[in-house]
Amino acid sequence: MGKRDNRVAYMNPIAMARSRGPIQSSGPTIQDYLNRPRPTWEEVKEQLEKKKKGSKALAEFEEKMNENWKKELEKHREKLLSGSESSSKKRQRKKKEKKKSGRYSSSSSSSSDSSSSSSDSEDEDKKQGKRKKKKKNRSHKSSESSISETESDSKDSLKKKKKSKDATEKEKDIKGLSKKRKMYPEDKPLSSESLSESDYIEEVRAKKKKSSEEREKTTEKTKKKKKHKKHSKKKKKKAASSSPDSP
Repeated sequence: MGKRDNRVAYMNPIAMARSRGPIQSSGPTIQDYLNRPRPTWEEVKEQLEKKKKGSKALAEFEEKMNENWKKELEKHREKLLSGSESSSKKRQRKKKEKKKSGRYSSSSSSSSDSSSSSSDSEDEDKKQGKRKKKKKNRSHKSSESSISETESDSKDSLKKKKKSKDATEKEKDIKGLSKKRKMYPEDKPLSSESLSESDYIEEVRAKKKKSSEEREKTTEKTKKKKKHKKHSKKKKKKAASSSPDSP
């Protein structure tokens, strides 16, 4: 058996392309790009000059705007300066008019009689004396009113303190009575059932006073007894000292 023939015929691509002929291209080729119309150096210069002219026009517009703005500022300044000058002139005129009026009044007062000036001075002195008296009276009245206010405030404070003390004492008595009633309900007097709480409190206070008086009496008695004992001891000592000396 012999080998199979696997050989393939070689085809030259360039020869095949030439045999096909020129290809119809859909777009511009490289040669068309290289052969494009190009501007000359003169045309380029003209374009650059046009660009510069555009920038010059913008600069000219800005300069015109700045000039207009400067003119407006100058007008505004002139108005302000004229207003300030006019106000200063008006003030100066008013001052001059006042000075003139003062001069005329001084001249007229000097030409007037001395009697009128003396009477005016006397009237002014009297008015000043009355004003001083009024001021003194007012100051004296204000001091008296302040003193009276302080005295009234002190009295009110003392009254309030007394009232507060009485109220605290009553509260303490009521609390003590309530505790006693709870602890010793049999010791309540019969009168307390018929009397009011205020009467009952008064009775309790009277009992307290009596007890305090009794305590004072007992203390005085004890003091007297002690003094009597000391005196009797002194007598005994004297008698003992005199008994050995007698024989």
